[in-house]
Amino acid sequence: MKRLAILGSTGSIGINTLNIVERFKEEFDVLTLSAGANLPLLREQIKKFKPPLVSVLNRELAQVLQRDLQGEDVKVVYGEEGLILAATFPGVEMVVSAVVGSAGLLPLLAAIEEGKDIALANKESMVMAGEIIVKKAQEKEVDILPIDSEHSAIFQALGGKRGGKEIKRIILTASGGPFYSLPAAGLKEVKPQDALAHPVWEMGPKISVDSATLMNKGLEVIEAHWFFQIPLEKIEILIHPQGVVHSLVEYVDGSIIAQLSIPDMRIPIAYALSYPRRLEMDLPSLNLIEFANLNFAPPDYEKFPSLKLAYQALETGGTLPAVLNAANEMAVEAFLQVRIGFDQIPQVVAHTMNGHRATPLKGVDDALQANRWAKARALDFIQEVSR
Repeated sequence: MKRLAILGSTGSIGINTLNIVERFKEEFDVLTLSAGANLPLLREQIKKFKPPLVSVLNRELAQVLQRDLQGEDVKVVYGEEGLILAATFPGVEMVVSAVVGSAGLLPLLAAIEEGKDIALANKESMVMAGEIIVKKAQEKEVDILPIDSEHSAIFQALGGKRGGKEIKRIILTASGGPFYSLPAAGLKEVKPQDALAHPVWEMGPKISVDSATLMNKGLEVIEAHWFFQIPLEKIEILIHPQGVVHSLVEYVDGSIIAQLSIPDMRIPIAYALSYPRRLEMDLPSLNLIEFANLNFAPPDYEKFPSLKLAYQALETGGTLPAVLNAANEMAVEAFLQVRIGFDQIPQVVAHTMNGHRATPLKGVDDALQANRWAKARALDFIQEVSR
C-alpha cells in the first residue's frame, strides 16, 4: 500500500486523485491533505479518508476546522509551514503536488529533500526552479512522475526515459482553448465566465484562464525542457482541438509515437500513482471511429503572445521564468476579479519581464526573490491600467 500526501486536495487534480484512491483502497492510503479555503469539501474528505494531518490556507481557517473536528484524531496546520509539514509527514512515500501557483515550490523541494517521490501537477514550480528541482531529485534519487496529460503522454512515449540523442522533437498538443477561432479583436470583450468554459477539460479557474491565453502551453514547454532534459529547439506546439492526442515524440529515424485516450485526468493521475504498473480503470475506451478526423494546426503566436513570452523566458533562463510565472499569476487573478481585460493579461506579463534583469539561478532563494519582485511590479502595472 502506497502512502500519499495530497497537496491541493479540494482542487480538480486532488478530487480526481481521491477518486482513484477510493476506487483502489487496497493500493493507497492517505496520510495528509492540504486545501485552501474550501472547508466543506475538506471536511468530507477528512471524514472519508481519515488523514492524521491536514493543512489549510491560514490560522483563522485552521481554528475553525479544528473546532469542527473536535473528537477527531487529526492535527490541523496552516500556511506555508503547514504545506511543508503535509509534504514531509513521516511515512509518506509519494507527494501529489497539485497546489496551484508558486506556493507549491517550497513544499515540493522539502518533500524531495526528505526522499519522497513526487506526482507532479504543479507546473509552476518546475517553471520557477526546474534546474534546482531536477538536480535535487537526482541527488536524493527521487522519482518525479508527471500528472499533466501532455507530460504523461511524453513520458509514456519515451518509455519512462529522459533525454537522449534518439529524440528528434517533442510535440506538445493544445486544444486551443475556448477562443482559438475567435477573431483577435474579440479577445478584448472576453469575460471571466467565458474563459472558464474550456471546450475539453474541467479545470480550476487559474489553469482554465491559462489555457485560454495559451500561457498554460508555454509553461508546459518550460516544464518539458527541465522534466525531459530536452533543448528548447526540440520542443514544438500543435493545436489539436479534439484533445485526444495528448502529445507526441518523434525519433531520429522518423518514427512518431503518440499517446491517445479520452480526455480524463484520472488516466495520467493513476499512471503516476502506480508507475510502472497500470491500474485497471473503469473508463470508456476512446472511440476512434467517432474521432476519425484528427486536426492539427500551428499556434498563432501573434494572437496569443503568451506563448512567445514563455519561449523568451526559457531562452533567456536564469530568474526570468520565475518572473514570467509570477506576473502571469497576478494578471490572471486581476482578470478574474474583473480589474483588467483578457487581452491585458500578456501585457502585464510582458511589462514585468521587460523590467527585469535576469540573473543566474544559483538557489531557490533567487527564484523566490524574483517571484516577489515580479508580483510587486505586476501589481503596480495592474493598478495603472485597471478599468
